[in-house]
Amino acid sequence: MYYDTPRDFIGGVYDHLLYGDQPLGWDIIGRKETVRAATRETFLDYIGRWYKPVRMVVGLGGRLNGDALGTAERLLGDLEPDDTPVPEPVRLNGDSGPQVTIHHKESDQAHLCLGVPSFPLVHPDRWPLQMLTTVLGTGMSSRLFTEVRERRGLAYYVYAHNQPYTDAGSLYSQAGVDIARSEEAVETIVREFRRLVDEPVPAEELEKARALAKGRFVLRLESPQGMIVYGLGRQVLGDPALEPEDVLAGLDAVTAEDVQRVAHDVIASHGLNLALIGPFEDAAPFEQLLASD
Repeated sequence: MYYDTPRDFIGGVYDHLLYGDQPLGWDIIGRKETVRAATRETFLDYIGRWYKPVRMVVGLGGRLNGDALGTAERLLGDLEPDDTPVPEPVRLNGDSGPQVTIHHKESDQAHLCLGVPSFPLVHPDRWPLQMLTTVLGTGMSSRLFTEVRERRGLAYYVYAHNQPYTDAGSLYSQAGVDIARSEEAVETIVREFRRLVDEPVPAEELEKARALAKGRFVLRLESPQGMIVYGLGRQVLGDPALEPEDVLAGLDAVTAEDVQRVAHDVIASHGLNLALIGPFEDAAPFEQLLASD
């Protein structure tokens, strides 16, 4: 089902293009060969290698009674302390030039991911990068939604997202587009990426994006589930223990100059990467679109 759902599978094609043969470039679900070869020992060995107290965090959220910590201690307190292996650092796949990969599939719609390497999770410019992502492709007022879908009718869906990890990250746009107009769609998305480098974001547009980014963050924390996922993410991924008000203050401090500077650092400093799923045979036209100014 995953391989037959291009909207989901395109993310794996893009990750493999960006990261290659290393964990971030592999499909989490595995391959047919690894799934068929898995045994009970496969899972027990994995748990025995990685599931140690030093890597485990218990998160609790909601109306808790006084015995919650005692329960966690009773269930997990007898685990023996032990070190775990240190994962290899992430390497980017290929050089700094534009890269295109095509997963050939006969279909009525093409799916694409177009993006660049960005910053890891903890970075001094994380908030300007979030604002850049919001302006580019978050919500129905974003540039990609307005230009690609509303004005030109090129995409069934389109958005931008920044995916940070502990030692890597990627800013990308994903879209489902009309096959006959796929080159025009790629050209339009590339233009919106580069416009962020060439022009400062107008003040009114920046404020609308700031309100959206802050509103979505606050809304996330309205439920115990959202709060605990936020807290666990900080602990497990090594994020500084920022309070929600610190996040809001960070977003409030972002200027148009910050966004354009980060656009230079992230977009102008790297070649664009494009992953496509559709009935395409030749990558050359898309490579030209990525390389042209």
